[in-house]
Amino acid sequence: MATKLMKALDVAFGHPRGKVGELGGRVMAKVNAKVEAHAVDVLGPTADETVLVVGPGPGVGLRLVGERAFKAIGVDPSEVMLDKARERCADLIVASRVELREGTAARTGQEPSSVDAVVSVDNLQVWDNRPAAFHELFRVLKPGGRLIVSAHRWALGVSEYDLIKEAEAAGFTEVRTSLQQHGGMIPPAVQLFANVPA
Repeated sequence: MATKLMKALDVAFGHPRGKVGELGGRVMAKVNAKVEAHAVDVLGPTADETVLVVGPGPGVGLRLVGERAFKAIGVDPSEVMLDKARERCADLIVASRVELREGTAARTGQEPSSVDAVVSVDNLQVWDNRPAAFHELFRVLKPGGRLIVSAHRWALGVSEYDLIKEAEAAGFTEVRTSLQQHGGMIPPAVQLFANVPA
């Protein structure tokens, strides 16, 4: 029974696909909206910056970034989520403010030192290889770039200390975490902040 439940949750939220993935996307858009908005506010994208959004899911945070940054680039391994994000950000895509493509945290498809900031909300727990992902995100960030990763604490499966060490091993500096309470039914989120040396 537990295995069936885990598979169903993975199809809905972990690696969304099919009709169940579409339903999962609608749930994510509602449940994660405050977390997405907070992460984007803390990131503070500016009108001259290019921001990589890792795992934008249904596109709530991607849209917020696209409205503020010069360009938001979303990479997600789920075609279902890419479709939902395209729908949500259609006008920004037409205006060349948002770009979407298939990819993962460990394989973004970005050129080295090509983005000013990276933000990822509620998908760290499904990164296949966290150390490789941190190295990739360090690679694509410009000198002086910044990273924010937010994930529901209950879903992490790893200590905050381990996350900090993995980010530092990739070259990030000023790595720190904080616990963000969003109230109501939304579980607390661990946020990791890191910088690339200028």
